[in-house]
Amino acid sequence: MGYREKDSVETHNNHAKPIKSAVDKFALLPEFLKVRGLVKQHIDSFNYFINNEIKKIMKTNDRIECPQDPSLYLRYTKISIGKPVEYMEHHAEKLTPNICRLSDRTYASPIEVDIEYTVPNQTNKEYKKGLVIGRMPIMLRSSSCVLSGKDEAELAKLGECPLDPGGYFIIKGNEKVILIQEQLSKNRIIIDTDSKGRVNASVTSSTHETKTKTVFFIDKDKIYLQLNQFSKPISIMIIMKAMGMENDQEVMQMLGRDPKYAFLLFPSMQECRSEKIITQKQALEYLQGKLANLSSLRFEINKDDRVKKILINVFLAHVPVKDGNFRPKCIYTAVMLKRMMDAVLNVETFDDKDYVGNKRLELSGQLVALLFEDLFKTMNSQVASRMAKAYDKASRSTPLYFIHYMMSDTITNGLERAISTGNWDLKRFKMNRKGVSQVLSRLAFIATLGYMTRVSPQFEKTRKVSGPRALQPSQWGMLCPCDTPEGEGCGLTKNLALMTHVTTDEEEGPLIKWCRKLGVVDVEDLSGEELHAPDSFLVMLNGLILGKHTKPQKFANAMRKLRRKSVIGEFVSIFVHERQVSSLLCNCSFRLSYCYGMVVLA
Repeated sequence: MGYREKDSVETHNNHAKPIKSAVDKFALLPEFLKVRGLVKQHIDSFNYFINNEIKKIMKTNDRIECPQDPSLYLRYTKISIGKPVEYMEHHAEKLTPNICRLSDRTYASPIEVDIEYTVPNQTNKEYKKGLVIGRMPIMLRSSSCVLSGKDEAELAKLGECPLDPGGYFIIKGNEKVILIQEQLSKNRIIIDTDSKGRVNASVTSSTHETKTKTVFFIDKDKIYLQLNQFSKPISIMIIMKAMGMENDQEVMQMLGRDPKYAFLLFPSMQECRSEKIITQKQALEYLQGKLANLSSLRFEINKDDRVKKILINVFLAHVPVKDGNFRPKCIYTAVMLKRMMDAVLNVETFDDKDYVGNKRLELSGQLVALLFEDLFKTMNSQVASRMAKAYDKASRSTPLYFIHYMMSDTITNGLERAISTGNWDLKRFKMNRKGVSQVLSRLAFIATLGYMTRVSPQFEKTRKVSGPRALQPSQWGMLCPCDTPEGEGCGLTKNLALMTHVTTDEEEGPLIKWCRKLGVVDVEDLSGEELHAPDSFLVMLNGLILGKHTKPQKFANAMRKLRRKSVIGEFVSIFVHERQVSSLLCNCSFRLSYCYGMVVLA
């Protein structure tokens, strides 16, 4: 027993010793790549789209109604992606990647939906299962691909190389890879200066229903809101009053007791008084006169309700409003104002847009999801318009069936055209990008892997700026410092490091429950003055205010212990930001992270 105990102690000590040289550390890399691979981020993102995201998109847009008669409707109840097949005249032919390469076909699967719909003059609903609404190009080695889970012998039978990493599409016989797109993080407050040198706070809100941008800026000591739905910038105090904050003292309490904040907000208060706006009703009437004539919004409501709809669905769209309660949006607005004023008082509090923590990477799954959502909504609107035209015809010999007006070409052709040309033109989301996908290079195996890990910049390559091109300390371990092209793309086009991990979405529910158990108080239960009480920090989850905690460091340590015990996700980010007086939690997708080893001694 004595010898065994001695051997086990020595073995334990050997494992616990730090690895000294870089040569010894390199032995970890092959083992890590065996488990994970180099293109796992692409495959994981596409799997998440076809297994989860596509269902959320369908649920958000699950009903089509006839404009003339709302009792005539079609509702989607289920959506799924099948295995890659192509329907010929009398049979379905199974597709493999090699067959598609040789015959110039698209490697795609049918998108099948189950629907229920009504027919005129009938009380019973009609049901149909397995209706094909289009074809989805399938990423090689994803869960819907025939190569998934195959060993070397089975891959050889299918004409595939075992070393091929997958992660790309086959469109009309051509191998196409969707490049990783670098973007600023959504639903986060970014404090910066604009082209005129004005301090501004911007938030790009992203939900399944809408994607909007809200900007606050300081001009001539007054704070304004800039929103596309209004014809001119609006004073922030008018917006606060329109959301029910009629008392100026209550607004000041939400900012804190420091007289410096009152001094910076006073000019905006004076402007609001000069416009003779005191009540919520007066503020809403003022905003009605400033509405822009946007026909694209297609509001079928009067102007009174239109302003409220804008405040609920467009202004800070990611902050929910339940039962007309604007208090969460008022608190979020106050936090944005406080951070802007802190930036005016202290230059060091500005955000660095080039910091990796403020970036998100859009992978293949997210980009295809945006494209599919736009095409799915377009198809639904086309079905509704065809149904309306047929309803207006006086001489109808056949009953009106929704399924007669459903065309599968919209989604199929839209997906094929975008991936084939690389042009992502989404008018609904005001997105117009070129060069998103490229032909996969097969000149060398390392060139193929280079395409899979390449990160395309958000800036135009012709811009003569040094900031985005410079090597950032925050890129250490996540982006390769050497692999970047010469010329105009230098420093803008980057590559992922070998051991980089790109996170995927996780459920927020369990994380919120643990936060509540560890003492996070809901902001709904607090007064404006209690929000900024001394020694208390706001707790923010994925950019939304979750509550506040009086002992932030103790709370962060408790959350880290839960993470190490795998009670919460291993990629949950926990950070106590002293300057922002906030505890920042994040479990959203498309964040860059890198792996490190940790030995915990019992």
